[in-house]
Amino acid sequence: MARPLKGAVPSPNIWQHTTTYEVENRAVDPDGRLWSALQSLADWSGRTVLDLGCGTGFHLPLFAQGPRAAREVVGVEPHPDLLALARRRAARLGPAVRCLPGTAQDVPLPDRSVDVVHARWAYFFGPGCEPGLAELGRVVRRGGTALVIDNDGSRSTFGAWFRRGYPHLPSPAEVERFWVTRGWTRTPVDMGWRFGSRADLEAVVRIELPPAVAEEALRHHDGVEVDYAVNVWSRTF
Repeated sequence: MARPLKGAVPSPNIWQHTTTYEVENRAVDPDGRLWSALQSLADWSGRTVLDLGCGTGFHLPLFAQGPRAAREVVGVEPHPDLLALARRRAARLGPAVRCLPGTAQDVPLPDRSVDVVHARWAYFFGPGCEPGLAELGRVVRRGGTALVIDNDGSRSTFGAWFRRGYPHLPSPAEVERFWVTRGWTRTPVDMGWRFGSRADLEAVVRIELPPAVAEEALRHHDGVEVDYAVNVWSRTF
């Protein structure tokens, strides 16, 4: 495995289990609630979108295609192996989509060059993300919008699993205080997971939670769906 860029925070799910994370991406937001929330908070049609921490580029087509297609989409990713997969995906989308190596705190784009930023599980729960937020202030044009999607550990089945699995992380109240005091607005969304099989659900739970917590969760949860709450933190610059 190639070495990630300096300053990148390890992401044990997608970095270590890329194929299973692709299954997770396909299961996220089956009813389109999260996507609708993003569209209500920012208009990227004909504009420049930065997908920050784009991973394998799963979301690049969602911004680059369709009636609200962006004029330009730039994916930035610190992990070379994931970046290679994102570039392969981008190559099928045409010259308006490109992927670059970079981190949240060192975005390889000029000042005031981006209209909309999409960062999905790339800011790691608030505190500690200050350098990345400062970098947003540099690259986003005036009037542009940043959208940061993060877990809401205060509610939902997955939120309860998450709190049990990662008790050392900042509390939901601490995370909310972090964003609100910096001028960001919270939009809660009940999105959910819906998998094609029980095996897919179990595989994803096992990459998202520590082993003991994952096995306990699976023993007490039937079916192929999980209610899952997130927050979209947004700010207009």
